[in-house]
Amino acid sequence: MKLGKKKRGELLLEVNRILYGKYGDCHCSLDYNNPMQLLVAVILSAQCTDVRVNKITPGLFKKFPDAAALAEVEIENLEEAIKSAGLFRNKAKSIKKAAQSLLEKFDGVVPDTMEGLTSLAGVGRKTANVILGDAFGIPGLPVDTHVKRVLNRIGAVDTDNAEKIEAMVNEVVPPEYWTNLSHMIILHGREICNARKPDCENCILNHICAYYAKSHK
Repeated sequence: MKLGKKKRGELLLEVNRILYGKYGDCHCSLDYNNPMQLLVAVILSAQCTDVRVNKITPGLFKKFPDAAALAEVEIENLEEAIKSAGLFRNKAKSIKKAAQSLLEKFDGVVPDTMEGLTSLAGVGRKTANVILGDAFGIPGLPVDTHVKRVLNRIGAVDTDNAEKIEAMVNEVVPPEYWTNLSHMIILHGREICNARKPDCENCILNHICAYYAKSHK
C-alpha cells in the first residue's frame, strides 16, 4: 500500500525514534582522516565489506597520500594496492579519475557541495551524501542497498530508485536526522533485516513493518 506524505512522515519518524533507542548517534564505519580518504574508501566499499576496506586503506594512503599522488599513479600499481577489495580494476579507474577531476576542478580539495561532488568522475549521490554527512557534517541521506531494502519492507517507500527514495525521505524527515538515520538503517539491515533471511521475530520494528504484517497473517 502506497503511503501518503503525512503517513510516510509519521512512519519514518517512528522508525528514527525506535532505531535511535538502540543505536544512538552512529558514525561511518569506514576509517578516514580527511574528506579525500573518505571519498576513496567509499569507492572501495562497493560490493566489499567496510572491514576489508579498512584493512586496505592504511597502506594505500601511505603510498598515495593525496589527490595528486592518486591522479599520477600507474593504474597497475593502484590495482595491486587495492586488489583484495574486489572489482579492483574498475575501482582503480574510478579512484584515479576522481583524483584527476579533483585536481582539474578543485585544486585537489574535496568540495563540500552536492553539485561539486557529483561533478567528479565516478561520484554519484550516494557517495556524495556520505561525504557531506560524515566528512563535513552537512545533512545527507545515503541510499544504499540496505536502506532500499529496509524502507521498502517497512512500507515507507515503494521504489528501488535511490534518488526517489532520498527525495521521499527528505520530504518528510528533518535534515538533522538524515545522516544518522541512514547509518542506523544500514546497521539494522546488516544485523536484523538482511536480504536473504530477515530476523523478523527479533526485529524492534516488526510492529510497524508491512513486510512482517504480510508474512505473519
